[in-house]
Amino acid sequence: MKRRPIGRTGLEVTEICFGTAPLGGMPDTYGYSVDEATALATIRAIFDGPVNFMDTSRNYGFGRSEERIGTVIRERGGLPPGFVLSTKLDRDMGTGRFDAGRARKSLEESLLALGLDSVHILHLHDPEHSADLDEITRPGGALDELFRMKEEGLATAVGLAMGRLDIMLPIVRDRPFDVLLNHNRFTLLNRSAGHLFELANERGIAVFNAAPYAGGVLAKGSSRVSRITYQEIDETKLAPVRQIEALCRKHSLAPGAAALQFSLNDPRITSTVVGVSKPERIAQTLDWAAAAIPEQAWEDLGKIGYSVDDPEARRHYKPG
Repeated sequence: MKRRPIGRTGLEVTEICFGTAPLGGMPDTYGYSVDEATALATIRAIFDGPVNFMDTSRNYGFGRSEERIGTVIRERGGLPPGFVLSTKLDRDMGTGRFDAGRARKSLEESLLALGLDSVHILHLHDPEHSADLDEITRPGGALDELFRMKEEGLATAVGLAMGRLDIMLPIVRDRPFDVLLNHNRFTLLNRSAGHLFELANERGIAVFNAAPYAGGVLAKGSSRVSRITYQEIDETKLAPVRQIEALCRKHSLAPGAAALQFSLNDPRITSTVVGVSKPERIAQTLDWAAAAIPEQAWEDLGKIGYSVDDPEARRHYKPG
């Protein structure tokens, strides 16, 4: 599998990254939960496969994602050689506090759960959901603490992981991030992150595009999933999904393959973050990445409209 460099950090990651938010058990977000045995089996399958990149966060499942990853890391006596692990600093989930002290505590909690002394990639996560953005951006705030952690050798690369572009764009302009991660905003259904990706490329920042399936509906199908970008939807909002599904049937193509390769084929994107919930999803992802998609299918898909609006503008955030 192709590997791409993360700036001058010395890190190289595969073009696919496996996201582990579902493995923390987050039914409020995904509409289903994942038990510990399934989560551990999935993490083992990731470590055994050709993808060298995994993403997690302190707040996924209130720490369960990191704890389950840490269990498998300890089983194996450490991360596999050459494997890259990404996690995130998170606000206090009860109060929303996200100052430098909270950022430092978040990292300490992550390292304890994972059983590691440092991480490869460390993001500041979801500042739009904090109680006070000034706690993050002011001198001596959480962002300064993030870069201090890199200076201390606690992270090889640092980045920003969030959704809202109106907050993200000015922060990216002001800080020398190595990486950035944005979710749900560059898919077959939505292209609102295009300007952000252009800015990142201009600044030499690696781009991770997460949630290429728009929260799962493009992978599991509109007959099984009643949510887009983690929100319950009506039939009107399902219309473009059904158009994509009809075109894929015409070309004997899995919609998930088209959704995944749409991200993989974009030269601005360093790695595409695909959430997985069970071991079978590992092989399915690799199959979809390798599927042959005729040019006519791409031409037909290109005729389907897409949104450039914030897909989570009306989302009521639930952390579980």
